[in-house]
Amino acid sequence: MRPEHELADIFRLYGEEYRKSHVINLNQRKVMAAITSCRTARLGGHSEICEKCGTVRNCYNSCRNRHCPKCQAMTKAEWLDNRKQELLPCGYFHMVFTVPHVLNPLILANRKVLLDCLFAAVRNTLFAFAADPSWKLEGKPGLLTILHTWSQTLVDHFHIHCLIPAGVLSLDGRRWIPSNEKFLFRVQSLAKQFKNQYLTMISARLMKLQLPEQSDELFRLAREQTWIVYAKKPFAGPEQVLEYLGRYTHRIAISNHRIKAINDGKVTFTYKDRQMDHKTEKMTLCVGEFIRRFLLHVLPFRFMKIRYYGFLANSCKGRAVLLIRRLIGKAIRIWHIGKETTQEKMLRLTGRDILVCPYCKQGRMIHQGAILSANTS
Repeated sequence: MRPEHELADIFRLYGEEYRKSHVINLNQRKVMAAITSCRTARLGGHSEICEKCGTVRNCYNSCRNRHCPKCQAMTKAEWLDNRKQELLPCGYFHMVFTVPHVLNPLILANRKVLLDCLFAAVRNTLFAFAADPSWKLEGKPGLLTILHTWSQTLVDHFHIHCLIPAGVLSLDGRRWIPSNEKFLFRVQSLAKQFKNQYLTMISARLMKLQLPEQSDELFRLAREQTWIVYAKKPFAGPEQVLEYLGRYTHRIAISNHRIKAINDGKVTFTYKDRQMDHKTEKMTLCVGEFIRRFLLHVLPFRFMKIRYYGFLANSCKGRAVLLIRRLIGKAIRIWHIGKETTQEKMLRLTGRDILVCPYCKQGRMIHQGAILSANTS
């Protein structure tokens, strides 16, 4: 069922006015255009007819843009199916590395470079701790890292979620070394190392960065602040890991169901107030501010927001996962899903047969012909 209000509606009503009165880059323009056109005649599609009642239905193509709230469900499902093949029979840790807000202006002015550095700082920090004998591991960890750039109210909030198996592969690749079941590393120590790593990387690139006003003051405040690394309760096993992955990996800044009203040049949406025990509240913004906040989270072209390191790196994880399963010596259920049609996949994921006529509920929808893309010039 279509939500009463959608992000696309906001862009259709106010997008052109916003583009004329604000400076936005080409990538942001493309995202706005894709979301506005998604599942409309602009992108073409096909028509279907019910073999029983004769009802004709037009099915329009999706934009498949990663920032579109309509296009994440299938992408997430396919990605999760692939991750199921890589699970290990051990516990998992979930950590969150957060950059203090004082650095937000610098990151926004140098988005690709400093977000790349953010991933590198997290990776280097965890690699250093995994190799340190004082933590009784001394091996190579596996990291799945996910970038989020927003808070519940759509302001810039740069942080990386990490999913980490509870152990390391020995440096010679012959042993699995399990970690403590309750914690991986001391988060206060991680935060200090992460802070040093990231600020050192920024300092090494200062000559190539666009520096906002009072950048010296930003650096001073960033050095003085206590940085935060948060460790959630360890996952008990693979099933909990998959539940986590489904919640975090393919999120966008705001989903359509959170948009409650669009009128008089204002947008009302819901958010969870973390200071009030995650109580759901409503916020109303003028439409220009709402669009500005949403566009803050449009990632650079082809920027990878999910990255893998250590024994989960794309170059070696196929062999490493099989090896570690043998070394751990525990059975694990392997989910294998063969090639599926779109109908089969939707039936498995939603329990709904998309070929059943939505009107008479008895006939089957039969492909009738293509719908050409509408002229958008």
